[in-house]
Amino acid sequence: MAFGLVSLTADMVYEGMRSISGPFLGALGASALVVGIVTGAGEAMALLLRLGTGPWADRSGRHWRLTVLGYALTAVCVPLLALAPAVGTAGVALAAALILLERAGKAIRSPAKSALLARVAAGGSLGRAFGVHKALDQVGAFAGPLTVAGVTALTGVLWPGFAVLAIPGAISLVLLAQVARRAPGITAPEEVAPHGAERRGIAAVLGVDLPARFHVFSTAAALATAGLMTFGVISFRFVEDDLVPLAAAPVVYALAMATAALAALATGWAFDRVGARVLLVVPVLVAGVPALAFADALAPVLAGVALWGVATGVLDSTVKAQVAAVVPAARRATGYGVFAAVQGLGAVVGGAVAGALVTSHTGLLTVVVAAAQVTALVLLVLTLRRR
Repeated sequence: MAFGLVSLTADMVYEGMRSISGPFLGALGASALVVGIVTGAGEAMALLLRLGTGPWADRSGRHWRLTVLGYALTAVCVPLLALAPAVGTAGVALAAALILLERAGKAIRSPAKSALLARVAAGGSLGRAFGVHKALDQVGAFAGPLTVAGVTALTGVLWPGFAVLAIPGAISLVLLAQVARRAPGITAPEEVAPHGAERRGIAAVLGVDLPARFHVFSTAAALATAGLMTFGVISFRFVEDDLVPLAAAPVVYALAMATAALAALATGWAFDRVGARVLLVVPVLVAGVPALAFADALAPVLAGVALWGVATGVLDSTVKAQVAAVVPAARRATGYGVFAAVQGLGAVVGGAVAGALVTSHTGLLTVVVAAAQVTALVLLVLTLRRR
């Protein structure tokens, strides 16, 4: 619960920044190309750097320190963006550097934090732990952009919104300090596995020594993520079709975030009772999204967005409980790093395919997504059978 509150406040900072980072860079003088490069590189860093930070956490055992460092980078870098307009022509460079540093912080903390969360969860409660954490995370993802939007509406400029985000950023660090004070054992270095120092090089980074069951599960999750195209693609289509006004798109996104939070809680609870079998529903959910989200009427589109939110909530929460269940404790940070990278690759491929087909070939996109989900379902069944 405490980690969830930390994530809630930190996500207010990050998601608040993310909601206006593009227009902010543009206001500083950046071109559309620069905006795309900076934001794209940031997301790539947040995923791919985990291939290194996960093994780093496992080799050093310093999961708590890396978690704190990652959160601190978010809490500091985002509010500092408010200074970018004051430095003139260097504003774009400063803003880009701060955005990339914040994403590096995400990469540093995520594998270590997930390993800590799996470690402190009581026996039999992995699903609930990750479900509650994700639900609170989604509250922050909703509140941060609303806070920034309100400040921007009041002031008429963008930079004060970043300055206000210093408040939830500071609260996240205070909450971390409270966790350390109330549960001092969590700050102790994790015991490093025997011969851990030998796990170096590309093989260690890619988790070659991790169980085959883990790699099969990661591939299944990547296929599900690929089929679950980004909200940007969905919103582009429903705005282009004049089903939802552009100004109302954030409200539809809020619907998705609400369903994601509820799904994370529900599937986390189910995971602790029936095990990983609950994840078999994910490919079925994903396969149903295109037919609804790209329909010609508002009601099925909203149903598709809600379904998208449910699948998103599960793919970013309960699946992590299964990673903890199949990866040895001493290698969990590595496992989470590899899992995030594989899932990220799926997201990139899925986004590209959806972007290419969504305008004129929706029927083909639906078929492609369905085929990917059949494969994902088969791999999930194999994962459940392997012991």
